[in-house]
Amino acid sequence: MTSSPAPLNVPGTASSTGHIRVCIAGTGTDAGKTVVTAGLAGAARSLGLVPLALKPVQTGCPRGADGSLAAPDAAVYREACAAVPAEALLLFEDACSPHLAARREGRAVTAAGLAGLIMERVEKHEGFTVIEGAGGVMVPLNDTETLPDLFALLGFPVVLAAANRLGAVNHALLSVAALRARGVEAAGFILTMPAPAGDSELDRRILADNRETIARMTGLPCLAEIPFVEELRAPDAAVRARGWERIARLLVPAVEFLCGGREAQPEGTPEKVAPDNSSTGSAPDLLSFDREHIWHPYTSALRPLRAYEAVETRGTRIILRDGQSLVDGMASWWCAIHGYNHPALLAALRAQAARMPHVMFGGLTHEPAVGLARKLLDMAPAGLERVFFADSGSVAVEVALKMALQYQQAGGRPEKSRILTVRGGYHGDTLGAMSVCDPENGMHALFRGVLPRQAFAPRPECRFDAPYDPAQALGLEAAFREHGPAAAALIMEPILQGAGGMWMYHPQYLRRARELCREYGCLLVLDEIATGFGRTGELFACGWAGVEPDILCVGKALTGGVMTLAAALATGEVARGVSRDGGVLMHGPTFMANPLACAVAGASLDLLADGAWREDVARIEAALDKGLAPCRGMPGVRDVRVLGAVGVLEMERPMNTERLQEYFIREHGVWIRPFARLIYVMPPYITPAGELETLTRAMRGAVTENVWE
Repeated sequence: MTSSPAPLNVPGTASSTGHIRVCIAGTGTDAGKTVVTAGLAGAARSLGLVPLALKPVQTGCPRGADGSLAAPDAAVYREACAAVPAEALLLFEDACSPHLAARREGRAVTAAGLAGLIMERVEKHEGFTVIEGAGGVMVPLNDTETLPDLFALLGFPVVLAAANRLGAVNHALLSVAALRARGVEAAGFILTMPAPAGDSELDRRILADNRETIARMTGLPCLAEIPFVEELRAPDAAVRARGWERIARLLVPAVEFLCGGREAQPEGTPEKVAPDNSSTGSAPDLLSFDREHIWHPYTSALRPLRAYEAVETRGTRIILRDGQSLVDGMASWWCAIHGYNHPALLAALRAQAARMPHVMFGGLTHEPAVGLARKLLDMAPAGLERVFFADSGSVAVEVALKMALQYQQAGGRPEKSRILTVRGGYHGDTLGAMSVCDPENGMHALFRGVLPRQAFAPRPECRFDAPYDPAQALGLEAAFREHGPAAAALIMEPILQGAGGMWMYHPQYLRRARELCREYGCLLVLDEIATGFGRTGELFACGWAGVEPDILCVGKALTGGVMTLAAALATGEVARGVSRDGGVLMHGPTFMANPLACAVAGASLDLLADGAWREDVARIEAALDKGLAPCRGMPGVRDVRVLGAVGVLEMERPMNTERLQEYFIREHGVWIRPFARLIYVMPPYITPAGELETLTRAMRGAVTENVWE
């Protein structure tokens, strides 16, 4: 994913200057790619867009009397959409795979070379550009590269042309898996009928089921269905033209989807862009304004860390203003688990925005919230019955603490007015959440004088990957003996302490904490904001211990990184306790249960429900363990830790964060944001093997080249 113009907020196809770009891949050599490409160009033209159709590699080109090669697909584009600019970039006479056709002529085809040729044409064209691939998805370009390598460099969305026949599901699933393995996410699929359909009831049932099954198993929307069009085989050009007009009409919704539903501009008119009243919009002006007027997180207003301008996200990548494509090792602070711009999430967002972007949740309800609550309770540990939606993870923790305190007060236990927790934890940036963060080494130590005074047990020192000694819970037991009678609840991050130190502790410690809560009449609040939805290898990290909380906090990955949303889930006992004698929970965010966020979160949980995340996280864990293992014992490295899709290098001393980030970006093309003594990654679950190696190689390089000091 190299340089490409900045996109509109759509499926990733359009730039602020009116460019709309899409690549077409096929489930096989006869999947109907050319029909889809030509039809999309025709549909775009009917909407007032200026189409351009490109064939990067064309094999099987007939040689004319003058010795030149003719491009048959380009001729089809021109016939389908009169006067459409159409071009095949590399032509080969032999009808075979590009790598073999090129080899037979003593030439070479590379992904980078093709990407350069394509961008030369595309950057000069303002309108709708369709780029047709060659053969099936995994067609080789040379001895080491396949078509997805080209798509990854271009960074444009991919539409899969899937032949609707027996075997369609298998071919579509394999094609989507191959794209995702390279970090390329399809925007959707179009079903084609390259041959007449059978007449039997079984034939009809197969064709009808293919669409539903492919959509369900890939999470991709079906953008259109193109039936077999007999007119395209007619010898008469006028008859064929009627066939192309029919296909263009069928593909208008697909073009509108790829354009994000934007209103089409008159042909030849550049898309209007709202003026920037503060500056010209150039990178220097933008960054200068940012530095002078915007306060970034955990940064000095007077001497802020350097900020880099992001202009696009796609799959596992962040694109900077200068065109550099960065492998994202942070999943945008751990939330973009499905990768960026996932079509299922964006489709849910668009559909809900068209109906009801927001409505107050006081006295009203709506289907996105109810549907999401059902899915959450189905996924969550047993015993949780009530869902309270919040704006962010910090607010979810505030709500959980209020629940615990109100529960104890309503039960006639006013002395239980403090919260017990363990050192090394991090629970958020609001005042109540800060009060249960690590009091000494946490980010909020300077607020000690104004924060509520809570009780702290020692950090759990029992490693996740080492044998457990019951004596390792003695500090926790002592804290309960001292503070348990006055504690309303114990709050912990299960198994993985996140921003407080990326520390992974033994599941047996959490089991002992559950036992002590019962013994002392404390509620167990588990903060799964960072660990929930598969990050550690279990759907919820408390699953490692088989522990069920009284209150569970979730956030971050809940919406797949698209919207801000969190929730506090409570048992029926907690809900009844708070609400006894007419009590109400004293909290109500204005944007509570925002329908847009709930709709996206529901789509995100649907993606998780298929179970593929578990294999992905196990694959990432193996790659991180292998890639970071050489750092064990290196000078300056205190510890190496890996659990699920989390990899950590703990250094001996605090680091030069700004220098490290510059090194990661310029030398390795990765986005990693270290803090304190930790260099860590928590990448999207779809991150392919090659990009995982890129991330771990960058982390190793920071140590071996001594960049971290």
